[in-house]
Amino acid sequence: MQRIWLSVGFVLMLTSCAKDSSDIIPDVYVNYRISIQQFQINKNANGVLLVNNQGVAGLIIYRRTDGAYVAYDRCSTVNPTAKCAVVPDETGLGADDVCSGAKFSLFDGSPSKAPATRSLKSYQVRLTSFEIVVQN
Repeated sequence: MQRIWLSVGFVLMLTSCAKDSSDIIPDVYVNYRISIQQFQINKNANGVLLVNNQGVAGLIIYRRTDGAYVAYDRCSTVNPTAKCAVVPDETGLGADDVCSGAKFSLFDGSPSKAPATRSLKSYQVRLTSFEIVVQN
């Protein structure tokens, strides 16, 4: 009988310590490829390309000033269940969450204005001779 109560107590302890997953951007499969030439054609003047139908709320692919490419999910980390897509700001250095007013740096995805406290979800970017590959 004592073993049963210990087992029940252990299970209750584990479930009560579970992290609330409503504030986490879910993992979804991403495998997006674009030629470097097509990226140059489709990006905006600030070096940002928005991609729909990838990730949770789309992708932002950004060519930083140091020449490196980075990719983030457009889903804001402020309230991920709303799937509010961030948009590049007019400077091309940041992204705005129009739902909450939060801002994020496109250099590393970090939050730059409250209420954001977590970075944008980033994806791995691989550069080949001819294309940009975004994966997780």
